[in-house]
Amino acid sequence: MKALVLTLLFLLIACSEAKIYTKCELASILKQNRMDGYFGYSLGNWICLAFHASKYNSHLVIGPNKDRGSNYGIFQINSHYWCKSNQGPTNNLCDKPCSAFIDDDITDDIACAKKMMRGEHKMCIWPPWKKSCKGTNVSKWSKDCTL
Repeated sequence: MKALVLTLLFLLIACSEAKIYTKCELASILKQNRMDGYFGYSLGNWICLAFHASKYNSHLVIGPNKDRGSNYGIFQINSHYWCKSNQGPTNNLCDKPCSAFIDDDITDDIACAKKMMRGEHKMCIWPPWKKSCKGTNVSKWSKDCTL
């Protein structure tokens, strides 16, 4: 019986599709939420980050990582520091369950990202941004979008 329940649960999970944003759809949402120019970082930085972190997939979870946390959602928000998971102690600095960052509504992801930017590392807090976007021409990420 337990195996049947688990099988049905996995089938339900497999059938639910993640929201994969288009570049311009995401750019529009980020612009509406005042991310363009937030702490001096253009919209292109955010689009570049989301692409390299999650390929614009709002349901992506990666981990556990070396810090024993996992990364959640479109910006890959780390559970060890920023949200509450069931993986052990967390700082939960965004005061949200990690599950809030893996749905189609990314407004809470954006609010948490804004909070993350208030620290000394700014965008460098995200390894994918630091590795793939920092020091590049990020304007190309939003130039084809009608905003």
